[in-house]
Amino acid sequence: MKSGFVSLIGRTNAGKSSLLNYLLGEKISMVSHKVNATRRKINGIVMKDENQIIFVDTPGLHDSNKMINKLMIDVAIKSIGDADMVLFLASIHDDLSDYEKFLQIKNLPPHIVLLTKTDEASNEKIAKKLTQYQQFQDKFKAIMPVNIKKNIYKAQILNEICKYLPEHEYYYDPQLLSSTNTKDIYRDFILEAIFDSVSSEIPYSSDVVINKVIENENLISIYADIITDTQSHKKILIGKNGDTVKRIGIKSKKLISAFSKVKIFINIKIIIKKDWNSNENVAKKHFIY
Repeated sequence: MKSGFVSLIGRTNAGKSSLLNYLLGEKISMVSHKVNATRRKINGIVMKDENQIIFVDTPGLHDSNKMINKLMIDVAIKSIGDADMVLFLASIHDDLSDYEKFLQIKNLPPHIVLLTKTDEASNEKIAKKLTQYQQFQDKFKAIMPVNIKKNIYKAQILNEICKYLPEHEYYYDPQLLSSTNTKDIYRDFILEAIFDSVSSEIPYSSDVVINKVIENENLISIYADIITDTQSHKKILIGKNGDTVKRIGIKSKKLISAFSKVKIFINIKIIIKKDWNSNENVAKKHFIY
């Protein structure tokens, strides 16, 4: 019996959240084509034969002077130190500079390199990229391509991870899909709906607070606030005749219902909390848990 924590690490939009959902066979982590969408850790539990793998999805590594981005990077770096193993995700289109920076992190646990977005590349390009990484073959345990769209390499990835997990009793009930509080999953699904519904800087100046969840057999009622920093942003989130916040609510209900398998009621209010994302003590409550 083996059990351990495996952190998903890589730059923004490397495909970490998509990989977690793919390996779980269930969507629990928010996905967006926009950068820095993932803000908090979220755990997904996969049973492979007799082994338990606890995947930890993390914010993307990137260079930024913004306080909230630094907090997110801290979350990712801390998850490396807490992990038994790391999956470093790199797009097939990227050079090796991000991986070289990753190798400079002190006390790295064993890691596997996964090349993502290989469905967008020819076999020749994939082979060339694999060759480029061979100069670091003494650093990683394995390097593997992953193709989520074609649903291949999943078993190979899980088998490779299990080779390096420590022998340990299960941390969680094998029937669990995630150890993350469901309120946090609901919150991120609402945030994903915000990213999908409004453009520009609005999603980055907004966050979600779940005030109350009432669970009945056939209905989950969620009462949430979307916080933002200015009156102008509040107006955009509400939209003409409330169209935007209605659209956010509809998308949120679809995402949460697909996850919970029951009917969803959502009550959303837009709240102004001035400078919430520039006050470190306030921002930490939203980005770190």
